[in-house]
Amino acid sequence: MGSKGKGGRGPFQSNPISMMKQVQQLQERMQQAQQELSEETLSVSVGGGAVTVVMTGQQEMRSVTIDPAAVDPAEVDMLQDLILAAVNEALAKSRALAEGKMAPITGALNIPGLM
Repeated sequence: MGSKGKGGRGPFQSNPISMMKQVQQLQERMQQAQQELSEETLSVSVGGGAVTVVMTGQQEMRSVTIDPAAVDPAEVDMLQDLILAAVNEALAKSRALAEGKMAPITGALNIPGLM
């Protein structure tokens, strides 16, 4: 077909306004899902309840609780703080690694707010 026909045009090129609306709706749904994940928590206990971890759906730890019977009772608070700090730092580094690997992909799409 000639340059004035439909040949060579992708499905999004024929209606850029519709595509932009779809992208905007996708961004809004992604933001809503991220908000919901940040508010939702789950609790996991191991060792018969000796250690309990509470984390958000965005992989942020909210708390670590260790049953004092499992360790020296005088050291429980310090141990809880150390575990919380170490796990959060590991999660932050994991997120940074994922973002670094995804940046070339999401950057090529050039869709603001995608990552």
